[in-house]
Amino acid sequence: MLTRIRAPEAAPAQGESELGSVSLRDARKTFPAGRRGAEPVSALAGVSLHAGPGEIVAVVGPSGCGKSTLLELVCGLIEPDAGTVDAAPAALMAQRDLLLPWRSAVDNAALALRVAGVGREAARARARALLRDFGLEGFERARPHELSGGMRQRVAFARTLLSGRTVLCLDEPFAALDALTRQEMQDWLAGALAVVPRTVVLVTHDVEEAIVLADRVIVLSPRPGRVAATLDVDVSRPRRRTDADLVALRERATGALQEARG
Repeated sequence: MLTRIRAPEAAPAQGESELGSVSLRDARKTFPAGRRGAEPVSALAGVSLHAGPGEIVAVVGPSGCGKSTLLELVCGLIEPDAGTVDAAPAALMAQRDLLLPWRSAVDNAALALRVAGVGREAARARARALLRDFGLEGFERARPHELSGGMRQRVAFARTLLSGRTVLCLDEPFAALDALTRQEMQDWLAGALAVVPRTVVLVTHDVEEAIVLADRVIVLSPRPGRVAATLDVDVSRPRRRTDADLVALRERATGALQEARG
């Protein structure tokens, strides 16, 4: 477990005034039928939410309720059929780390910089500094298959940060990890975001993950997704899972999710 994170030299912490925000107002999205005779799929039916500069907003809900569709709207990968989406440029980190198996850790982390036109050595230098700050010094030349699941996710997160976007959309980034590693990575991410602030929209199936990481939790109903409940997590950081306030909020969020499912 990474217990200490230094403020990265490659990506200095930004003040809230420099961070972007995200606002959805009555956003709706329906996908056309994929085959003859099939019905169109209504994914979102009027979702409104706001993430202010530097806030972490978690979105939970049952499978198929439109959580990933919501992130695609925020990232501008798709357009809403109705309503508005107002978001600063955002970077998407998917559930799978999507590291290129033939590239080293440092070259995978530097990929966003290379795509942006940064020279190879300059990109590697910035990625190397961030990997060191993320506890991966000595693993820069390792290929993905030589890294643990948690290490791979740290490389993927470094790559996402180096995109330069101040809004991050995290789509169940730790779902593929075992329970212990998942908790360690949640704590690690909380520490990373404390020193490298970003505005974050986090999609997760894990209610505890949402409560531990977020400033606010949005509970979506089954498809088509609607906002069934909003919970503010007014608990100081760092957070302990056994704190009474967090336990109570977890129970409230779980109850809201169960109620939304009907």
